[in-house]
Amino acid sequence: MAKARKPKKPDHLKRVLAALEAGDTAPVRGILAELHPADIARILEGLPPEPRATAWGQVDIQHMGEVLLELPEAVRVDLVKLMDDKALVAAARALDTDDIADLIPDLSDEVIAEILFALDKQDRQRLDAVLSYPDDTAGGLMNVDAITVRENITLEVVLRYLRRRDELPEHTNRLFVVDRSDRLAGDLKLTKLLTAEPKARVSQVMEREVVKFTALTPDKDVAAAFESYNLISAPVVDENNRLLGRITVDDVVDVIREQADRQVMAPAGLSEDQDIFAPVARSSRRRGIWLGINLVTAFIASWVIGLFEQTIQQVVALAVLMPIVASMGGNAGTQTLTLVVRGLAVGTISESNARRLLSRELMIGAVNGLVWALVVAAVAVWWYGNLVIGALIAAAMIINLAFAALSGVGIPFLVRRLGVDPALASGVILTTVTDVVGFFAFLGLATLFLI
Repeated sequence: MAKARKPKKPDHLKRVLAALEAGDTAPVRGILAELHPADIARILEGLPPEPRATAWGQVDIQHMGEVLLELPEAVRVDLVKLMDDKALVAAARALDTDDIADLIPDLSDEVIAEILFALDKQDRQRLDAVLSYPDDTAGGLMNVDAITVRENITLEVVLRYLRRRDELPEHTNRLFVVDRSDRLAGDLKLTKLLTAEPKARVSQVMEREVVKFTALTPDKDVAAAFESYNLISAPVVDENNRLLGRITVDDVVDVIREQADRQVMAPAGLSEDQDIFAPVARSSRRRGIWLGINLVTAFIASWVIGLFEQTIQQVVALAVLMPIVASMGGNAGTQTLTLVVRGLAVGTISESNARRLLSRELMIGAVNGLVWALVVAAVAVWWYGNLVIGALIAAAMIINLAFAALSGVGIPFLVRRLGVDPALASGVILTTVTDVVGFFAFLGLATLFLI
């Protein structure tokens, strides 16, 4: 039986770009009007600057705020510059309070003042509460639209209270139980509220042990907790356990995505928020700095090779074989490095278990080093008919893979102690170490035993 084909998704980017190149904006407005803000953001991100500016003008102003929040920072800043103050205020007013807080850093003081003036007193207080905490903390992630109840009332009263509201805040799966001083006592899940006896009191069905965060909890710890405990929402409290607001899963997904993007982009010296169509001069400057750092490390490796210039001139086979030693060490080290950087990011690796991890990685390096050293040695002997060269490259490979394991574990910890993101700097240092050690071990042994 033939497998059913999945329906092909329409290529909205292609259609939008074709319409813009034809100078016809009417289809663009129609296409964008049918899409979710996240899909609109992906289209805008994939357009070069001039078509992007034209397409941005076709987005409904009621959706502009949501679209801006879905875009990388570099693209968002450029689009904000295209909007007048009136449009920015209108776009911001269509957002929830916590989303306005995410947009505030990209706005001018004049626009911020207009937005604050347009908000009612309660919303201004909510916005001030969110803005008082750093972006990368639970306080910066939270929104303050949490629904609270007292534990001495019945579920019937709670249901009547909820029905009086126009709607529930997004991702509401629990109500928060507080005392008269707004101290958190627990939570009441909506499933309990709907299935328990209406005459029962909140105190009888509430959960008193809840996952909660203080306002200054790092966002990466919040994301890890949401992932571990399958949370949809969670309360944020101050140092006195007073409820400040709640964090919802949609905001945590953004944090997880940013962390994933950073881990992919950082080793190449790129920013997760950059614009793929940024001006050439700007992109060249950013990438050029990273290339300069790599050039310095390449000079270091070349300097080590230069120390053994006479040896290489006398045994040309060394020049052919030495890249193998460096390459194998680099690959082995990268495997360990990736494991450690991820472990540090998600909290599964720390200084408490680093020594055991190092022992394990050294054993893996020894096993792989021995196996592949024998393979490479056999190839070298077959290639050049020289047992000594085979033995030397085998020994050098074992040494380099051991150093690769040591460096893959140690470098991320060292870099983090220096206050640098391990995902950003560890790769360059590791490559330098494995190149230098590999060349030095192979050429040094060759100098001792062949010359």
